[in-house]
Order: sequence, then structure tokens, then C-alpha cells
Amino acid sequence: MNYHILTLFPQMVLDGLNTSIIGRAVEKQLISVEAVNIRDFSKDKHKHVDDAPYGGGAGMVMQPGPVCDAYEDLCTRLGRRPRVLYMTPQGKVFNQKIASELAMEEDLVFLCGHYEGIDERALEMIVTDYLSVGDYVLTGGELPAMVMIDCISRLVPGVLNNDESAEIESFYDNLLEYPQYTRPEVYEGRAVPEVLLSGHHKNIHEWRRRESIRRTLERRPDLLDGANLTKKERQFLEELMQAAKEGDEEPSEQLQHGLENGLGKLEES
Repeated sequence: MNYHILTLFPQMVLDGLNTSIIGRAVEKQLISVEAVNIRDFSKDKHKHVDDAPYGGGAGMVMQPGPVCDAYEDLCTRLGRRPRVLYMTPQGKVFNQKIASELAMEEDLVFLCGHYEGIDERALEMIVTDYLSVGDYVLTGGELPAMVMIDCISRLVPGVLNNDESAEIESFYDNLLEYPQYTRPEVYEGRAVPEVLLSGHHKNIHEWRRRESIRRTLERRPDLLDGANLTKKERQFLEELMQAAKEGDEEPSEQLQHGLENGLGKLEES
């Protein structure tokens, strides 16, 4: 997997992706990260890449020329035109499913805007995907790009020491990850669940699946619509939802939504 980041702040992304798992993956040549400085393609003698917006308004807009020239130069070097992902709060919200799809690509280009964004003509000419990390505004696209690169890279074979890790973490199969424990066995009166000490792999697997279902219901019930559950697991989920409805505590608005929608789907299935 080769990442090409079009940015005004190349050192920012290189420093951010040069540590931990991603840094080691680069060293092992499992992935590569290239930061292309858009400013290098400015024809202005002062290397300006932005100007005031037509029609008025606050801030500055990145000009189309340097952005398109940076991409065309990259395409010439690669000999093809790879997908261009533009980081914008107007885009589709990035998730694990999108990460899995993008991990199949050989090259990915991340276009990072700044100031008030990029001239629309450049976006129309080169962008293939508009992606967001959430419904909020950041100063630039560099942080979202790093988030996505981190997530996608974990799905590249060999990047994780244990390839199973990517399959059992949160959002795999639309379920949140189960609780994790390590030594000591008892801390401040709180003990590790006995099943995890039993060495019985089947029981441990079943406990973890149940805890994943329980945690997803409590924290992200909206994910349950797409969860791939066995008949036994669906029955367990139905029991959890029924218990929550009959409990003394008033369920949160999010949980109530999950109870109403999830229980209805279970009854229909």
C-alpha cells in the first residue's frame, strides 16, 4: 500500500506517521508514505497557493493550479491516476467498512485542504471520494488523513503482529470489542472474570462474543442493525433488550432507540 498525501504541511503528516505500528510498517516496506508539498507547484514567486474568495467572504481559498499540478505530477510518476480522497466535513463519514475497501487499493492519494478549502474546479477535476471523520470542522485535512491512514494500514497484511487483531477489534462484524484485562488478577477489589482464567477457549470465545453484544447495545445500539449474529446470539440480545426495558433505570435516548428498532428487527427475523 502506497499513500500519497497532497498537503501544505508535509512535515506534520510525516512526523505523525513515523511512530508506533505505522512507523514500523514503513520500515518493513509493508506500506509507504509520501508527502507532496502543494506549495512546490506554485508559480507565484513567493510560493503563494491561496487567494481571496470570489463573491467575498472570510478567509482564503486554495487555488486550483498548484493542487492540480501536484496531482498530475504524481500521476506522471506513477503511470496511472489513483483514487483521490478529499478530506472534508461534507463527505461520507469514514468507517471500518470503507477502510476495508480502501485497503484493497495499491495507491491512495489524500488531498488535504486548508484555510477555507480548495477551489471547487480542482475538486471537480481530480477528486474521486469525499470523506469525513465526523460532523465537525478542523483547521486542515492533515489530521483526518492520518486517522484514515492509520486505520487502513492496520488491514494491510503483516502490519499487525497478530493478524487476528484486526478481526476482533471494535466495529469488526459491526460489534464493539469485548472488555480486556491483564495482571493483576484483582485490582482495588475488582477481579478479572473467572472465565478468562479457565483456559477453556470455547467458553472464553462465547463470553467475549456476549460481552461484545452487550457493550454494543449499551454504547452503540445503532450498529446492531448490521451485526452478523447467530440464532443463539440474537436470543441473547433479545433477552438483554427485554431486561433493559423492564429495569428500574430509565434507558438513555440512544439505548431506547436501539431497543425499539433492534427488538422490532428481531421479531421480524
